Amino acid sequence: MTVSTNSPTRRGLHRAWYVAAVAFVAILGSAGFRATPGVLITPLQEEFGWSAGTISLAVSVNLVLYGLTAPFAAALMDRFGMRRVVAIALLLIAAGSGLTVLMTASWQLLLCWGVLVGLGTGSMALVFAATVVDRWFVRHRGLVTGVLTAAGATGQLVFLPVLAQLAQGPGWRFASLTVAVAALAVVPFVWWLLRDRPEDVGTTALGAPPGEVRTEPARTNAALRAVTVLASAARTRPFWLLAGGFAICGASTNGLVGTHFIPAAHDHGMAEPVAAGLLAIIGIFDIAGTIASGWLSDKIDPKVLLGVYYGLRGLSLMVLPGLFAATTEPSMLIFIIFYGLDWVATVPPTVALCRRIYGADGAVVFGWVFGSHQVGAAFAAIGAGLTRDHLGAYDLAWYAAGALCLLAAGMSLAIGHARNR
Repeated sequence: MTVSTNSPTRRGLHRAWYVAAVAFVAILGSAGFRATPGVLITPLQEEFGWSAGTISLAVSVNLVLYGLTAPFAAALMDRFGMRRVVAIALLLIAAGSGLTVLMTASWQLLLCWGVLVGLGTGSMALVFAATVVDRWFVRHRGLVTGVLTAAGATGQLVFLPVLAQLAQGPGWRFASLTVAVAALAVVPFVWWLLRDRPEDVGTTALGAPPGEVRTEPARTNAALRAVTVLASAARTRPFWLLAGGFAICGASTNGLVGTHFIPAAHDHGMAEPVAAGLLAIIGIFDIAGTIASGWLSDKIDPKVLLGVYYGLRGLSLMVLPGLFAATTEPSMLIFIIFYGLDWVATVPPTVALCRRIYGADGAVVFGWVFGSHQVGAAFAAIGAGLTRDHLGAYDLAWYAAGALCLLAAGMSLAIGHARNR
């Protein structure tokens, strides 16, 4: 629904690009902060004697909250504005990361990295990107979704090698404090530069007809709206196919590779900074893959893209166990490059399908779909940790994830033709 406005046409770079730039920085930081436990598993095992399963439990709580916070964060952004929600989220991350330096027991890791950092990063998850795109862009939606999604890869690229070096040098506590300081440093930029809606600065969304703005949704209870949207979407078949496929996506990325690739490589004699560097290379190619996926989502049926992405990912995971070695072999580099291109290329077509099928509720629906992504990631994180504890290797986890990705490919292709609501 639109109403007219007499605001003059503005010249120069549209304000939407400034908002997207601030969102990129915030999402970049959030991704780096969330990925930090992957480089801390071995240092925490060595200092405290905790098992991989114990540490993976904290990571799993982080992943679950990272996902389940998303739909409520989307509704809170409608109620209180993006700027407030994101600023508070950054403060939670800073508190959770900073307090870990004082911990002496595993339950404190669960509280700090699991609960506080999970809630904070969840409030700046991909649902934040979907909200920015929905409010500020009519033109270039797929492309901007791809760019903001790529911010997550960039965060991994920037933070993982640095934090791995800090954990091995000054120590893991210094690495945790670095995350806390970085989160606090982003707060002023969010508060001063991020704006909730085009109407707040007297303009329209990029690509919207001049003189027209969308009516602001009614300010209802955020939690109630999130649950109501879920209840409505859950009665539709596409929701379960999207959520099921995205749960497998989370299991095969954040839950398995993002959490356990470094310790798995270390099991084969590879130094942790080298393994972290390989994850960073995934981040480099993820940027290209995700932006390209956003562009393709504007031109190709998104469900076809999802089917291709999941199918190729499943096949690549099937060959990964045979690629680990003490040194970086060309075959491993090929896997890393391919997996990077595919890493979160699934996000733009998933967002596009949510928007097409569920209309104005698309961002909140994507929040719930993203919640399933993180639930899948959590099960994979703790499941792979327990597999390593009991079998002495991760091989079964890689094969299982590959098979699930092939299932996700079939589920994606089964999604019916999108229909607007």
